[in-house]
Amino acid sequence: MPGTVGRIPTPPAPLSGSSSRTEAAAAVLGHDWAGTSLGPRHCWDPAVRAVVDLVLASPVPMALACGDDLLLIYNDGYAELIGENHPTAVGRPAAEVSHELWHLPGVGNVLERIYRDGGTVLEKEGTRPLVRNGGGVVEQAVFTCGYSPVRDDSGSIVGVLAVAAETTHATRQLQSLGEVAAALAGTLTLDDVARVSLRYALTTFDADRVAFAVDEGGGGWRMVRRIRGELIDEADERLPPLWRRTAADWPDPVVQAARSGSPLIIGTGQPLRESAADRHDQKIVSLAAMPLRASVVRGGLSVGHQAARVWSGAERALLAASAELIGQATERARRFETQHGTAQLLQRSMLPEHLPDLPRLRIAARYDPGVDGNAAGGDFYDAFLLPTGRLGVVLGDVAGHDVRAAARMGQVRAALRALALSDPRPDAVLAGLDRLVASLAAEAGTPELFVTVVFGVIDADRHELVLASAGHPAPLIRRCTADDQSHAEYVDLPAGAPLGLGAQPAVATVRFAPGDTLLLFSDGVVERRRQSLSAGLSALGEAVAGAGSGDPRALCAVASAAVSGATEDDVAVLAVEHALKPSRSASIEVPAEPTAPGRVRRWLTAQLGEWRVPESVIGAAVLCTSELTTNALLHAGTAARVEIDLSAERLLVSVADSGTRGAVTRTQTDTLSSRGRGLGLIEELSDAWGTDPTVRGSTVWFELLLPAE
Repeated sequence: MPGTVGRIPTPPAPLSGSSSRTEAAAAVLGHDWAGTSLGPRHCWDPAVRAVVDLVLASPVPMALACGDDLLLIYNDGYAELIGENHPTAVGRPAAEVSHELWHLPGVGNVLERIYRDGGTVLEKEGTRPLVRNGGGVVEQAVFTCGYSPVRDDSGSIVGVLAVAAETTHATRQLQSLGEVAAALAGTLTLDDVARVSLRYALTTFDADRVAFAVDEGGGGWRMVRRIRGELIDEADERLPPLWRRTAADWPDPVVQAARSGSPLIIGTGQPLRESAADRHDQKIVSLAAMPLRASVVRGGLSVGHQAARVWSGAERALLAASAELIGQATERARRFETQHGTAQLLQRSMLPEHLPDLPRLRIAARYDPGVDGNAAGGDFYDAFLLPTGRLGVVLGDVAGHDVRAAARMGQVRAALRALALSDPRPDAVLAGLDRLVASLAAEAGTPELFVTVVFGVIDADRHELVLASAGHPAPLIRRCTADDQSHAEYVDLPAGAPLGLGAQPAVATVRFAPGDTLLLFSDGVVERRRQSLSAGLSALGEAVAGAGSGDPRALCAVASAAVSGATEDDVAVLAVEHALKPSRSASIEVPAEPTAPGRVRRWLTAQLGEWRVPESVIGAAVLCTSELTTNALLHAGTAARVEIDLSAERLLVSVADSGTRGAVTRTQTDTLSSRGRGLGLIEELSDAWGTDPTVRGSTVWFELLLPAE
């Protein structure tokens, strides 16, 4: 039978001075114990008084449930766990204080069994609601709790001691390791890996500064960091990291760890004294750097704090496991970027690097690779002037996603231009291509050479468009009425048979008046799995009809995103606008140096002022162009070319770079300088914007509609 608290007339053992100054100790000492089953404190058994003294002096959450009623005596740590029940819980039965939980398995029955029969219980990873520091916010904290009997001098059980060790932080660190593994599994490029790794390390290790570094392959290094408190919004999270390139012997600890392959732990000091870039680096006192543990790519991850820190064995193990996961993702990303960059460079090198610049016909094109960006595709487009002064436009698709498909695409495109320059009639051009494709198929010994193409000739003087198709989707024309209402209509053009099958393509002649825009597109624009082709064509027509203007660059972006869902096929779009009035254009090329954005701002302000563009449009254009120029210089590291085109209804600005950073995916095209105001500025100020990949580098553009006079 459990004993009772013996009343032995001995002087009470004083509580320790430190505990007597705590809030919980004051509540225990000030409680009227004489009115409880335990009796006055001075009559408690010495063993009980010793346990109470231990409880009140401990920084670890502890509570003593004493006597037959299991009356509670606890310290400040435990007071935080019971929240609003403190301080009235002192001296009350545990079943009464925890009445909502008492009847749950593992709560009341455990205390009652230990008090009755003895024994100990260890509860691992138990979850308890917790309100920290009186903040009023309830969170689910994780604790490991131990329960053991308390005996008096005679050996009888007089209470149950509960000790709780919070493991919330360690548990969350392990959970975050699983989360970062899942996030890294979805990364494709080094930019993606760096973004995920820095965000994870900053939060998991509660760091003030984190850094990620990889070797450049040619002896140097590139490093990117994140600082606690940086203002990074949701849009900025999609931005490419701002890499810092350094020499091979750079003294930063993260590079030292990467070179040596061994961890570098600095508990206190100035670990970044020789490599500090600014005051944020200079404030770092302790730092841990881990190599990435990759077999091919050398790199490292470092975590720094502004206070001295002792890294426990568990934290070092967690950091090492994190570095191993990041290292595996880094190797995958390096392989992807190498393969993807080669494939896409081959693809785009066979596409026209520049489209004709004509006063009345404005032309734009867009090409986006499919889901598998490692493979070269067979989609192609072209626009070129004919000897008669008319414009030839073409868009086609060679089946396949390999080097052979890209090579055949190059052959077909070159042959089409040669045939058109000789005889520009669309049906004659496609008939000649049909013979070429049949010859290529016979040469390859396969009947599976599948090529579709649509070719047209635009006569701006006669407001006429002549088209012929070989198995390709019919083009779309966006037309505007006199009251500025727009609608879209597909050209009534029979698709016919693909090239190589002896096709005799039909010809359609349609009106192409000023204000109209022609849109040629590949099947990747409208085809989706588990969705009918008619639904895709309808969605494209509605999107083009509802576009804010007929600007070809904007329509290419609208068409590429018109049909929801991912496509495994490449997407190619070519748009030609018959302008109502000739537009005015100008351009400037600036070197990759810090003064370039300022030069662009001054040039753009002067040029638009000379053209008498409204001040409100000039201000927005200068801000957006400055952001785009800064982005091109920072992330491509090459000279930037700024082009402006002013028509009666809109101002179009584009900034092109010649960087070769590899993949041009949707996440990478949503990129602006994180040193500026970010993506939100462009989205807020412009009426349309987008990014177009080019043969080398990319072009980012935006459009501003002019106010009505």
